[in-house]
Amino acid sequence: MNQRIHIFDTTLRDGEQVPGCQLNTEEKVLVAKALEELGVDIIEAGFPVSSPGDFTSVVAVSKAVKDPVICALTRAVKGDIDCAVRALKYAKRKRIHTGIGSSDIHIQHKFKSTRHKVLEQGVAAVAYAKKFVEDVEFYAEDAGRADIFFLAEMIEEVIAAGATVVNIPDTTGYCLPHEYAEKIKFLVENVQGIHKAVISCHCHDDLGLSTANSIAGVINGARQIECTMNGIGERAGNTSLEEVVMILKSHKDLQFETGINTKKLFSTSNLVSRLMKLQVQPNKAIVGRNAFAHSSGIHQDGFLKNRDTYEIIDPADVGVDKSMIVLTARSGRAALRHRLQALGYSVNTNSINDIYTHFLAVADKVKQVEDIHLTEIMENVKVKMQ
Repeated sequence: MNQRIHIFDTTLRDGEQVPGCQLNTEEKVLVAKALEELGVDIIEAGFPVSSPGDFTSVVAVSKAVKDPVICALTRAVKGDIDCAVRALKYAKRKRIHTGIGSSDIHIQHKFKSTRHKVLEQGVAAVAYAKKFVEDVEFYAEDAGRADIFFLAEMIEEVIAAGATVVNIPDTTGYCLPHEYAEKIKFLVENVQGIHKAVISCHCHDDLGLSTANSIAGVINGARQIECTMNGIGERAGNTSLEEVVMILKSHKDLQFETGINTKKLFSTSNLVSRLMKLQVQPNKAIVGRNAFAHSSGIHQDGFLKNRDTYEIIDPADVGVDKSMIVLTARSGRAALRHRLQALGYSVNTNSINDIYTHFLAVADKVKQVEDIHLTEIMENVKVKMQ
């Protein structure tokens, strides 16, 4: 039986921290409704105490969405938690996400404190939040660089105080996948009461390892992944929702499943991209413009013979209409003939070489050959062949 992995979407909180990509309340509600249709389990709607706008947005999302858990972020501060409680008043299912730094570099330089004091502050915050909501998530910020024994102590104590989810963030994207995996495994094997809480991965992409680290965490015992659409977020971004979901779906041997309707990934990606005015890079996995495009002649020939030769995902599974054969100077005769036949031309073996010569001359000039170029090529070839 497959094990369920909870998808915690933080597009509206961590994702919205991209400079220049802030959304207004109406736009956040649009995204939240799309995330609900997508099937995410938790929506982190914002950081209510950070601004009146964020507070209002959390309230609005709480009213608009009914199925996912609505989560509000706080620091380990009573005033933050009080604010989150007010913002979550209308949520059908609510969670407070509170926490504090766990690495010595954060404790000493950010908080000017000690391990003992931040531990006390974190435990007190969980206990206080527990007075208002049953579902309390604790984040041990910068866990990726924290001393593993202190991290284990912190996690054990916040679970004892009532935390239902424990977030192990690689806040700076520093960990290698095997290092992050070992942290999760150590906590699973050494923290008393760990079975009472869900372990969550929250990985950043500073070294391009956020997706790999999140999957490594799940394999070693985590059951929640915190992610964003298109991998947007602070600095280099967060774990990409569409990537982890399709990895888990494609690797059936892992025996994990999510509640995501993958056919809505592409449309949700486009909505977030449009509202945030943040273009998805063409070679972005799963939702990029070139994710299902083939331009190399060798690849095109193999793909045309059998899609599985070069595609491990059916584009329809993520909401993309179909794969694309892109004609460039790297394309071969098989792809050229395929496109010409689609346009209604009957091309025999004897004529393809002459057509291909003309095609290459055009391709070197225009870079990408479109249907209008092919029509012109065929007219020229017909004249010369008469």
